[in-house]
Amino acid sequence: MASYIAVPRDLTKVKSKVMFNMTKRQLVCFSLAALIGVPSFFLLKSFGDTSFAAMGMIILMMPMFFVGMYQKNGQPLEVIFTHFAQANFIRPKIRLYKTDNYYEALHRQAVTEKEVNRIVRKYNAALSEKGNKSVRNTRISEQRRQKIHQGDHRESKKA
Repeated sequence: MASYIAVPRDLTKVKSKVMFNMTKRQLVCFSLAALIGVPSFFLLKSFGDTSFAAMGMIILMMPMFFVGMYQKNGQPLEVIFTHFAQANFIRPKIRLYKTDNYYEALHRQAVTEKEVNRIVRKYNAALSEKGNKSVRNTRISEQRRQKIHQGDHRESKKA
């Protein structure tokens, strides 16, 4: 008589076991639960009987057990709580659909370039009125800037 072992088809769901047939996550959560539960048992035992202490210990340890064991759709409990908090408290309830029209973006860029060119011309005119020697250097640097903008990097390396 042959015995069969069920092998899961999706091997990504298989978790590697570390010790006591538990994953690292489960070991950490259970250890933390024990660190919280055992001292609380002895503390509660001094206030009441053993059954009261045991119930208090169970209540204090259960959240850590849930964090270690519960998974839904491959996501652990804290990820589910994070998504829940973002959906209900952090993100706005009504999200508006906004688009960025390509032609409006081109128009904004053209308006910005016209404004920059107007400011540069105004600056060059003010410098030429003063008769400053730096006017020539400013115009040369503007020519270099235009060549760099057009893709001629050889002029910028010489400077």
